[in-house]
Amino acid sequence: MSDNGYRIERDSMGELRVPEHALWGAQTQRAVDNFPISGQAMPRTFIRALGLIKWAAAGANRELGLLKAPIATAIQTAALEVANGAHDAHFPIDVFQTGSGTSSNMNANEVVAQLASGHLGSSVHPNDDVNMGQSSNDVIPTAVHLSAALSLSEELLPGLQHLREVLLAKAAETDSVVKTGRTHLMDAMPLTLGQELGGWAAQLGAGTQRFEDCMPRLCQLAQGGTAVGTGINAHPEFGSQVAALLSEKTSLSFRAAENFFSALSSQDTVAELSGHLKVLAISLMKISNDLRWMNSGPLAGLGEIALPALQPGSSIMPGKVNPVIPEAVTMVAAQVIGNDTTIGIAAQSGNFQLNVMLPVIAANTLQSISLLANSCRLLADKTITGFKVNHANLAHPLDRNPILVTALNSVIGYELGAAIAKKAYAEGRPVREIAAEMTDLSAEDLDRLLDAAELTKGGIKS
Repeated sequence: MSDNGYRIERDSMGELRVPEHALWGAQTQRAVDNFPISGQAMPRTFIRALGLIKWAAAGANRELGLLKAPIATAIQTAALEVANGAHDAHFPIDVFQTGSGTSSNMNANEVVAQLASGHLGSSVHPNDDVNMGQSSNDVIPTAVHLSAALSLSEELLPGLQHLREVLLAKAAETDSVVKTGRTHLMDAMPLTLGQELGGWAAQLGAGTQRFEDCMPRLCQLAQGGTAVGTGINAHPEFGSQVAALLSEKTSLSFRAAENFFSALSSQDTVAELSGHLKVLAISLMKISNDLRWMNSGPLAGLGEIALPALQPGSSIMPGKVNPVIPEAVTMVAAQVIGNDTTIGIAAQSGNFQLNVMLPVIAANTLQSISLLANSCRLLADKTITGFKVNHANLAHPLDRNPILVTALNSVIGYELGAAIAKKAYAEGRPVREIAAEMTDLSAEDLDRLLDAAELTKGGIKS
């Protein structure tokens, strides 16, 4: 040990200094030195996936008779520590690193080997033992799929379901609240607030279905393909054994990829997942912007609803309160849409037998999942649940909405209806009054035909 806080480590390229208390070795240190780009390390969920892969690999190699039980046990103990987040500080490599993610794989190998050596009381080799039967070229694609599948099942799908349930509950609560519909931001035929919220919930239901449809493909793993997809240096059953162990550990249904050449060289499934994440971002953008419009005012805007007041909205205007959660969610949506562009470009970089932008694919995918999961819960708990309906602000424009004349089309025709609407708007009077003057419809007929609540039910009122 040197006296300046460093120790000397060696690899095939020679010697270099490593911080004295670092669990990593020479190859990790070279990556730290080579990629001081963003200061952004790989996400926690990705490190978890690497730990689980090393745990499963050691177990598979022991079951296949390739790794002695004491060594395998020591590796598995260390790998689970990594998976559980006990050593995240020892995974310092930048997202923007070698495109295969070799540096991150060797980071995991070195940390697990160091920990396992301590548990065993003798040396465990990062390549020969921890990385047995593996290549960075199948470990990192496996980690991309594994981390995304875990994040999807544990974070996003529950968050999405929570938001949908809250929306459906609020829709039921407001199903009798009639309001003016809007198309082109202009007055249109009425609907209920519950119908409007139900439309949002339907968007989220479709989003959930997209993710569930993608999950079986996401649960196909590249592990076992090794360097180029041929499985060189791995037991023929290694990939299947790893997938089986990961399935037991996570309760997800993983299996070896149907074609390792595709699994190593392409990231089509993650590009598909990213597309679904973008669609969800678009849905949340629409919902958030609708909430902002409906909440606008309170005097000079629509003022249909009042969102919960969460914080002061201005450093200069006392009493101002802004729709901060919907605003934050729209920024998340913009970020996720941008992430999808990055992932799309990166997924095209599968040159021959390997994609060479894997770390940035992983980082952007996991960020998108996490941001959307958190946004769903915030929208549900701090916006939808607590908003109040301003009934008077809904009723006043509804009564004077000239577009209600549409309900008379089947009785008086489009041309006369247009004339009534034009006059009602010009004179600022209710359609019912003008229609009473310009048609021979009775008061009872007009009450029945122009009943806003009935008009939300669709169909022709004869």
